[in-house]
Amino acid sequence: MHLFYFDETKYDETQSPFFFIGGLILRDADLQSYEATLSQIQQNFFGTGILTPQTEMHGKEIFQGKAHFKGRKLADRLKLLEDIAAFITSAKLPVRLVQIDVPAHRNRYRFPQPEYQLGLMLILERFCDFLDTANDSGLVFGDYEKDEITRAVLDFSQFKLTGKTSMYGGRPLGRLLDTIYFTHSHHSRFLQAADVMLYMACRCESRSASPGDKFHEQRLRGLWEAIKAGADVRIQRWP
Repeated sequence: MHLFYFDETKYDETQSPFFFIGGLILRDADLQSYEATLSQIQQNFFGTGILTPQTEMHGKEIFQGKAHFKGRKLADRLKLLEDIAAFITSAKLPVRLVQIDVPAHRNRYRFPQPEYQLGLMLILERFCDFLDTANDSGLVFGDYEKDEITRAVLDFSQFKLTGKTSMYGGRPLGRLLDTIYFTHSHHSRFLQAADVMLYMACRCESRSASPGDKFHEQRLRGLWEAIKAGADVRIQRWP
């Protein structure tokens, strides 16, 4: 059995033209050791391994020093990002991502599908591509987003009922079992790791490196490049 933990970015036309959705793939037999590693990373930074909103690890907040990371030294915050990236690369976790150029998508189609709905469909297809190769079944876990949950569960149920996604040439999702499970990310270390990974991907894949990039920007890009080099990373770009 494989477990898929995914997250998505919030599209903001003033910040970036892209919407990202994607996550980490974990084998059930390895979950205990992976959780122990992430717990130790949390313990090293916060001084506790207890899961609470005050010990939640979000990529944006870590990198920008916001929320409960406000006042923490930049060097410590970069070390936390480095530790999470090292966890992903040392475990060689498969990473699957969908990057949607929202303006291009909306301009291409007369009645464009909402980017979250499209992105969810595409990432579920990519998860199933992985399961076909692994000849296995899987469960999907997502970060709790109140506005999206009902539609996501209904869409997934419909895909299962009809036998495939609604994409042209859509593929079956039979290897994904039951439903999509949503929970608050402060209850799941793996959702937090997926969030951090996705933040790195979004920030680094949305624009090219520049000689004028600040030190911490360069460090973040280096961590993302290390993940791409050391893990099984595949990105579907749409359209």
